[in-house]
Amino acid sequence: MTLLNIDSVKGLSSGEAADKLKVEGYNELPESKKRGFFWIVFEVIHEPMFLLLVASGLLYFILGDFSEGVMLMSFVVVIIGITVYQEQKTERALEALRNLSSPRALVIRDGEHKRIPGREVVMGDMLILVEGDRVPADGILLSSNNVSVDESLLTGESVPVRKRSLKEGMAVQRPGGDDQPSVFSGTLVVRGQGLVEVRSTGSGTEMGKIGVVLQTVERGETRLKGEIAKIVKTIAVVGITLCAIIVIVYGITRSNWIEGFLAGITLAMAILPEEFPVILTVFLAFGAWRISRKNVLTRQVPAIETLGSATVLCVDKTGTLTQNRMSVKKFFSHGEMCDHDSTGTNNVAEVCHNVAEFSILASKKDPFDPMEKALLQLGHGDFGTTEHIHTNWELVQEYPLLPDLLAMSNVWRSPSGSDYVIAAKGAPEAIADLCHFDPQMLQDLAVHVDVMAAEGLRVLGVAKASFKSTDLPQEQHDFSFEFLGLVGFADPVRPGVAEAVSECYSAGMRIIMITGDYPLTARNIARQIGLANADQCITGAELEAMSAEELSHSIGSVTIFARVVPEQKLRIVNALKENGEVVAMTGDGVNDAPALKSADIGIAMGGRGTDVARESSSLVLLDDNFTSIVCAVRLGRRIFDNLKKAMAYIFSIHVPIAGMSLIPVLFNLPLILLPVHIVFLELIIDPACSIVFESEKEEHNVMKRRPRQKNEGLFTRSNLALSLLQGVVVLGVVLIIYASALARGFAETEVRTLAFTTIVIANLSLILTNRSWADTIFTSLRTKNNALFWVFSGTLVCLFLVLYIPVLRDLFGFGSVPLFELVMCAGAGVMSIIWFECFKYWNKSKVV
Repeated sequence: MTLLNIDSVKGLSSGEAADKLKVEGYNELPESKKRGFFWIVFEVIHEPMFLLLVASGLLYFILGDFSEGVMLMSFVVVIIGITVYQEQKTERALEALRNLSSPRALVIRDGEHKRIPGREVVMGDMLILVEGDRVPADGILLSSNNVSVDESLLTGESVPVRKRSLKEGMAVQRPGGDDQPSVFSGTLVVRGQGLVEVRSTGSGTEMGKIGVVLQTVERGETRLKGEIAKIVKTIAVVGITLCAIIVIVYGITRSNWIEGFLAGITLAMAILPEEFPVILTVFLAFGAWRISRKNVLTRQVPAIETLGSATVLCVDKTGTLTQNRMSVKKFFSHGEMCDHDSTGTNNVAEVCHNVAEFSILASKKDPFDPMEKALLQLGHGDFGTTEHIHTNWELVQEYPLLPDLLAMSNVWRSPSGSDYVIAAKGAPEAIADLCHFDPQMLQDLAVHVDVMAAEGLRVLGVAKASFKSTDLPQEQHDFSFEFLGLVGFADPVRPGVAEAVSECYSAGMRIIMITGDYPLTARNIARQIGLANADQCITGAELEAMSAEELSHSIGSVTIFARVVPEQKLRIVNALKENGEVVAMTGDGVNDAPALKSADIGIAMGGRGTDVARESSSLVLLDDNFTSIVCAVRLGRRIFDNLKKAMAYIFSIHVPIAGMSLIPVLFNLPLILLPVHIVFLELIIDPACSIVFESEKEEHNVMKRRPRQKNEGLFTRSNLALSLLQGVVVLGVVLIIYASALARGFAETEVRTLAFTTIVIANLSLILTNRSWADTIFTSLRTKNNALFWVFSGTLVCLFLVLYIPVLRDLFGFGSVPLFELVMCAGAGVMSIIWFECFKYWNKSKVV
């Protein structure tokens, strides 16, 4: 074993790393080629709507109507342009997520420790690996401390292998086998820590050579996708059947089979909901991107669907509810409590000098742990000038924290002495165990620990021992330790947590704090953040003794689990799920992985979390902040709400379009909608459902209602009925305009003009009314939506052009009608949704 000493390591400079990155490329395996323009065009060609559009254009050419055919074919270009734009925006969003989800690496650059995406590691970089890290590149251990690595990804062997630092004459070998200096990309550090020099990146790594594909953010299959596929399939069967009927009826009754095919194609285009798959892709991809802007990375897309269903948030205390910025606030030694002001002179009371000295000696020389950093800060004040700071002592061996003994020890040797000094720190009960406390001593110690914990302090015990033999024992228990005292650390609550907890309660969600701290410490923090039932607590020992039935009964009201080890989190999660809860769970360690995977929504800590925890999770909390979780829940609810609105709008607008394609044929009346009109309407519908509704702000009551049921689909019976009723009312209004125009002797082109204008204005009105199913149009218009402005202005400009530019008017088969008639049609289109506005107003007043 070689001791880890990185004080003198400077690593590459930022400039050197940037130059290498340009030459070597990113540290990632070759990706499948991005879909280019021609590939997207090829995919568009396979879409039913595109095929129907091309078929219509060809039929117009056959009929000799070249201008109509050219018009339809020009729309093909427009549709391809819109599709390419949407696809590229979606790809950019997913690419941003892939960059975030790259395994992290802790490197030394310019002499400083920096956490960077693993894809930015270059050859020559100095990596610091610690337990739970995924190795980002192939390299050589220059220094190590009890390093063991799981190389099963490369070798298939599940047993971790020991690693040793490179020594002269050692051969660099392939994966597998103990006591080798090489570490390999994709493998997992399961124990210890080490300093690694990167030798290979990207395709040059062992993983690159065998072509293993790393996990990335993907647009995976989801429950919603299955639900939508079923809806589309049902509608498609109905549409094809009706299309065949129309062709036959038209051909028999009017003896014109080509126009019959046109009428059938028009109906098929009117009925087919080709927007459904598009908006699902756009909403989920952009939803993941929006959530990432709130410092939450989506690793598994289905988590976006589940977020709005969460009923329980199980969260760590340290670093999530608190800032994880420890400072020493209190010492206990020789029966005395000593306050410590870390913001002042940093002086330590004389009676506590030994506790401070050995707590520093029990810490790592270059720590990551916030408590160890706080202890080392003691040496920066007056205490650093005393004889208790030993900068020239040699660290001989470390005894790491173990699951069954929550204490760690460092063995030191002074330059002038031959004896060893051992410093230990850890959980007070673990230190008491090392010091062989009897029951009475344990009881006395518990009293002092409770006093400190009641002030919200995290408490560590400190002990010392000495040893003469050079043959150091295997376990800490083999030393004869002397108890020195306690150290209490303050960790302030994060700003905004209390407000976020209150918001969760308003949203019908419970908060459960799970911590390894003492119950009194947890209760103090719980009271600060406003946690309900803050006096009820179950400890890890009590949890261990509970039966499944007892836990199931108690977990309905208990909000604090204290002195819990990571393995017990899985039992808590499973008990909540058995009670019918939808559980979101945070975790950061290797042992948290089973609980994260079992939870409905596993949330790994991005700052302090291990890569194992990240890979087991659905979401990654990039800033380790509880308020970010609440933001993600709010966004999850918003995304699902907006998706439902978009789907409702699509259903409602397709009813009048399909109706006006079908009814004139069945009753041998003049046709209103031709393929060119359907395409015009689709150019409104597509951006409206995929952009306008996606960018819509959340409802004002989004966090003031109960979570939706986990199995709740996009449509309830009432929602579907209201959506279809919107469409039926619009259809009725259009039919009234249509029938009135026929009765008043208008020509077919003029009737088409009036009916089409009504449909377009009604379409815009449906967009407005479906922006919110709670607020009226007048209220929702106060909420800015840039996409809405462009869709509205673009539609009205295009409608004006096709109505008043003679060439376009002829292409659309329109006639010249008085302005008054158009205004009447516009008014009718607006009036078609007034009933729904009244319904929303009545529904809202009833709730109030």
